[in-house]
Amino acid sequence: MENKSKGPLSDKSLEFSIRIVRLCQYLQKNKESVMSKQLIRCGTAVGALVREDQHAESKADFVHKLAIALKEANETEYWIILLYKTGYINLKMYASIQQDVHELISLLVAIIQKNKREHEARMKIG
Repeated sequence: MENKSKGPLSDKSLEFSIRIVRLCQYLQKNKESVMSKQLIRCGTAVGALVREDQHAESKADFVHKLAIALKEANETEYWIILLYKTGYINLKMYASIQQDVHELISLLVAIIQKNKREHEARMKIG
């Protein structure tokens, strides 16, 4: 299946993963390892799943991989909020990375919805 997500989603998810790794390094230097392990797992999974969708076996597989990436992005947002509310990251750090995760979630939702609409339209025609 041809790559459907080259461009903004691929770029943003890679940059987001890099930010997550750096944030986790910061957290580990400040003796917070439990939440940083959770954050690095789900935060970097988003980019890995976006990368994986580039070789999806079908349109359904493509949408499925992005749906999992969306779940991982939502979990990442949870950990970011928790880190802020427990004082492990400050408001500036929180606001910056929160904006990035919201952009990723919005892109993922838009791509998933578009592909589902296209699939439904094809089913009506066929």
